[in-house]
Amino acid sequence: MSSLRRRLSPLFTSALTSPRTRDARRGLASLRRRLAGGARRIRYFHQVDDPYSHLAAQTLARLRERYAIELDIDLVGPPPDEAAPERERLVAYARKDAGDVATSYGLSFPEGAGAPDAGRVALASRILCAALDAGTFVELAPRVGEALFRGEALGALAGEVEPASAERTEAAVRRGSDARRRLGHYLGAMFHDAPEWYWGVDRLGHLEDRLRSEGAQRPGAPPGVIAPRPDFAGRDAEVPSQRRFTLEFFASLRSPYTWVVMDRVFDLGRRLPVDVVTRPVLPMVMRGLPVPTAKLIYISLDTRREAEVAGVRFGRVCDPVGEPVERGFSLYGWARERGRGDALLREFACAAFADGVDTGSDAGLRLVVERAGLSWADARVDADGWRAELEVNRRALFELGLWGVPSFRLLGGGGEPDFSTWGQDRLWLVEREIRRRLGAPTR
Repeated sequence: MSSLRRRLSPLFTSALTSPRTRDARRGLASLRRRLAGGARRIRYFHQVDDPYSHLAAQTLARLRERYAIELDIDLVGPPPDEAAPERERLVAYARKDAGDVATSYGLSFPEGAGAPDAGRVALASRILCAALDAGTFVELAPRVGEALFRGEALGALAGEVEPASAERTEAAVRRGSDARRRLGHYLGAMFHDAPEWYWGVDRLGHLEDRLRSEGAQRPGAPPGVIAPRPDFAGRDAEVPSQRRFTLEFFASLRSPYTWVVMDRVFDLGRRLPVDVVTRPVLPMVMRGLPVPTAKLIYISLDTRREAEVAGVRFGRVCDPVGEPVERGFSLYGWARERGRGDALLREFACAAFADGVDTGSDAGLRLVVERAGLSWADARVDADGWRAELEVNRRALFELGLWGVPSFRLLGGGGEPDFSTWGQDRLWLVEREIRRRLGAPTR
């Protein structure tokens, strides 16, 4: 990235992600709805063999009951290759992750679910295509998904609505996938309330907050959101401390989600009997994994929402991809020797994602070093040795069936297996597992 682009980048991302821009876009969407007349319409994109779509489908009836909306539902195919660079890992991980989070969200996903075979996925798709035409999708989709992932027969469900032809179903999936692409996304389980996207149950609360703020809640609807994210804040005193755990924190200097969760991870190590071990890895794009433009834009907008909930500053972004990341990591070993390794990574991420600092410049990197409590004059660069350590960390990450950051591995201890998960929105899951192993309350 050129020096000029680095200087302009914070201005662009700040404008893109600012609440003022968001409010203006929402206001324009509201004006268009009023001019068009009719009900507020939310578009939902369902991928039949996607575990996250199965979870989302279980919320549709309640969403429609609570808010004065109409749901427009599309069937879609899996994300394109450029948006799913580790497809096999993604497919396997999604099943595990859906199983891990379902009960805490008040939803259901079969424990140990395997990959449904292509023939059953095709039949499930034909059933749901027909259900769309019959107006029974909201009622039927959770049952179809449950049977599909449990490996149960779909015959009884096929008896409730005559499955659509394969040709008609394939055409419906193509239309839905094309519509999703035109509107600017790539995943299943997506809600689109123009002009914004919300991913599955994990972002449903953001959608509900917007609907309530814009007066769409039905009279008498219950307070709160359908699937609130668990929160253990303020419960430290309940945790006994006879045991200690090690939590490996896989982090990247180019990941905005890593920045959003970083302080909470280190705080977890202070609140609970947990030793946090940071294991940095190179950003995906610097490991040869593509990140398409639509994904970059969605991540920026989504990170802003998540940062606001977490109370983390975000928005003035000077993308550190390439040389800035390499220079930052070249100082990591030196900083760690002085007990300031985590501080260096934290200040680098803060500079890049909150303050719009060009971390590729000497002035920017010096600011990072000094904010981390280190001396710029004493800084010692490891030109290439850091690469070997980051490669070891990458391999460890892949052995867990993961590839992105932030990711976590809680080392077993006490004869229990290791626990791993991926995402800044999964730190609650890590804490729940720690509390469970400590015998502390998890609800």
